[in-house]
Amino acid sequence: MSGSLRLSVLDQSPISEGSTGTQALANTLDLARHTDGLGFHRYWLAEHHGGPMLAGAAPEVLIGPVAAATQRIRVGSGGVMLPHYSPFKVAEAFSILANLFPGRIDLGLGRASGTDPITALALQRERNKRLPDDFAQQLAELLALLDDTMPVEHPFARLADLPGGPERPQQWLLGSSAQSAIWAGELGLSYAFADFINPGGAEIAADYRARFAPSAHLQAPRTAVAAWVICAETTEEAQELAASSRMSLSLLRRGKLIPVPPVEKALRYLDEQGEPRGAAPAGRRAIIGNPEKVRADLEALASAYGAEEAIAVTITFDHEARKRSYSLLAEAFGLDAAGAPGPEA
Repeated sequence: MSGSLRLSVLDQSPISEGSTGTQALANTLDLARHTDGLGFHRYWLAEHHGGPMLAGAAPEVLIGPVAAATQRIRVGSGGVMLPHYSPFKVAEAFSILANLFPGRIDLGLGRASGTDPITALALQRERNKRLPDDFAQQLAELLALLDDTMPVEHPFARLADLPGGPERPQQWLLGSSAQSAIWAGELGLSYAFADFINPGGAEIAADYRARFAPSAHLQAPRTAVAAWVICAETTEEAQELAASSRMSLSLLRRGKLIPVPPVEKALRYLDEQGEPRGAAPAGRRAIIGNPEKVRADLEALASAYGAEEAIAVTITFDHEARKRSYSLLAEAFGLDAAGAPGPEA
C-alpha cells in the first residue's frame, strides 16, 4: 500500500434499471470477492429501507455470506441503524458473526433512520406513538452487553453471556453531524464520518480526536472518512458514469425514488435540467476522475479529516464499471492483497 492510508468499501447494493434486487445482492458478493482480491481493508454493508434503488436493507444478514465468500477483508455494517432495534438483539447477532469469522467482523452503528418517515414507522413495532430519541441509552446498553460491563444490579446483567462465544466485533460509531463525534470521542470508539452525505465534517472529526478518551477497545483515536468515488481511465468517462447516480439523487430530492438509470438516460436528464455533466450534486462532494486525480483528491480528503482510512462509496449503472472503478483505485494506491495490512487488533 502506498503510504499508510487504508482503502475500504461501503456497498449499498445498488439496483440498476431493468435489474432486480436478487441480481444486486449477487453483485454485492461478486464485488466483495473482487475487492478482497485487490487488497482493500474492509467491506461494509449499508442499511437502507423502502426504495427501488438499494437492496442493502439488512447488513446483519449480508455480513455472513460476504465474510464466507472472502478470505482476508474485514466485513461489517456501515451501519446498523440502532434506533430500529433492540440493543440485545444486535449484540446477539454480532456475537455470532464475530465468532463465526474471528478477527474480521465490524459493528458500525448509526443513529439515522436510513429511510423516509413512513418506512421508519413501518419498521417500528409500536405504531401508536413516535419512539423517543434515546440513542445514547441504546448505545450504552449495547456496549455494556458486548463488553460484559452491565452493572450487577441491572436486570439485563445476566444477558451478557452472548451466544456466539468470546469473540466480539470491532465497534465503530458512524456519523454525519457533530453529536456522533462527541459520543465516539467520549466512549473511546472508532469513528467514521459520512463525507458523501455532509462534506463539512473535517472540524467534526478534529473534535472527535480532541475529545477522545482511551477505552478498553482503543487507546488512540481511529478515524475513517467515507467518500463518493468513481474512477475510470479518463476523467470524462468517470463523469459520464457518475451521471446515473446524479440523476437518482436529483429525483430523490423531489420525492421520486428510481433504480439506478443507464448512463445515456441520465445524461439526457442532466442536459434537460441544464446541469453541467462534470459537477458534483448540489451540497455534496464527489471524487470523480482518472486514477491520478482520484488518488490526489482522496489523499487530500483523508488529510483534511486526519483520517487513517478512506471508504469508497461507488454506484454505477453497470456492475462491471463499478468493479473497474475499484480496480483502478487499487492500482492508483498500489494495493497488494499479499502486502496489505492484516486484521486489526
